Amino acid sequence: MSPAGIVAESLDKGLSIIGITDHNSTRQCRIVTELAEEKGLYVLPGVELTTREEVHLLAYFDSLEGAESFQRWIDAHLQVIKNKPEFFGYQVVVDRDEQVVYEEERLLIAALDADIHETAAAVIGYNGMVICAHVDKGKNSLFSQLGIMPEGLEVDALEVAAAANMSRITGRYPEASESPFVCSSDAHYAEDIAKVTTSFAMAKPDFQEIRLALAGRDGRGVSL
Repeated sequence: MSPAGIVAESLDKGLSIIGITDHNSTRQCRIVTELAEEKGLYVLPGVELTTREEVHLLAYFDSLEGAESFQRWIDAHLQVIKNKPEFFGYQVVVDRDEQVVYEEERLLIAALDADIHETAAAVIGYNGMVICAHVDKGKNSLFSQLGIMPEGLEVDALEVAAAANMSRITGRYPEASESPFVCSSDAHYAEDIAKVTTSFAMAKPDFQEIRLALAGRDGRGVSL
C-alpha cells in the first residue's frame, strides 16, 4: 500500500477517482495526490475519523490544503495513547521514493474526543463532505454503534460494501433511504482496491461535481 503502489493498482483496474482515507490522519494524502495527478488519476484527499462513539466517518476535502488544515483539528481532538508498533504496526508517512519522513507516535485507531455531531460539523466547517463509513458492517458503523440515524446529523452519503446491502439497511432503518449511498472497497491491501466501486455521472472528476452527483442535481447522479 505504498503511494506509488496505490496509484499503479488503481490505474491498472481502470479507476478514474480514488479516495485516500487513513485513520485519523491526512498526512499521506499529498504524496498520493501528486503521484496520481502525474498519471491523470483524480484523488479525493480525506481521512477516516473515529468519533467518541467509535463510529467511523469518511471526510473528503476539495483540496490538499483543506485536508491538511483539517489535520490541526484532528491533532487537537485525538486522544493521546501511545502506539505499540509490535501490536499495531508502524504508523509512518513516506515520500515518493518510499523513504520514511514522519512517524506518528499516537495510536491512530484511537477515538477522537468529539462526538458524531461535533465531528461532522467540524468537517462541514472545513467545506468537507461527510460519508458514514461501512454502515452495513457490525462494528464501528453508524448503526452498529448508535442503532439509529441521529436527528440533525448532516451527511452527504452512506457507504456500503455491496449494493445488495442497501435494501437491507433501508428496510431496517427507513430513515436511511433519505440519504444517497455509495460503494467503496475500504481497501487495506492493494489487491482489494476496486473490489467494489461507484459510478458517477458528471461533467468531470471534480469535488463540486461529485457533490452534485451525490445530491442528484443538475443531471448528475451515482449508480452502484
